[in-house]
Amino acid sequence: MRKTIFMYLFLFAVLFIIFQYMNEKTIFESQDRKINSLTEKVDLFKDSINGLENRVADLNYFTLQGNESAMTYLESLGMDTAKVEAMVSDAIYDQNGEAGGNPLVPLKGINGNMKVNKLKFLNHRWIQADFSDGTYWGEMLIEYFFDEKNNLKLTTLGSILYPQ
Repeated sequence: MRKTIFMYLFLFAVLFIIFQYMNEKTIFESQDRKINSLTEKVDLFKDSINGLENRVADLNYFTLQGNESAMTYLESLGMDTAKVEAMVSDAIYDQNGEAGGNPLVPLKGINGNMKVNKLKFLNHRWIQADFSDGTYWGEMLIEYFFDEKNNLKLTTLGSILYPQ
């Protein structure tokens, strides 16, 4: 009788070990598939991030902060590019409050005064600006430079008013 009890205990232990092995193997395979799936997603996202970084670099090519030559030029004048952007932006936006609209905008507003809404610094000399009167809008190219005394000079080079 003792032999049969030990035999049954041994068979039960073997069955339990086989069950545990199969269960752990299934769990391991499931986790391995998840890891592989997540690794593929990470690789895909890395490719997307690299593509976006390249696109940002292309978009920043025509900016003051992305143009090494423009930054060097301003630094040779003893100016910081971020401070120049802030100073020029403030000078342009401050003119929005003048009677009759911003004098840099060469067009008169039909439904109010033309005001500059947005600026994009192209380099150390030019700015692309968006303007509108609330209904009509357009874009213009502004030239800015600093004279011998580092006084800011702003000149509108051209503009376009888009049809409504």
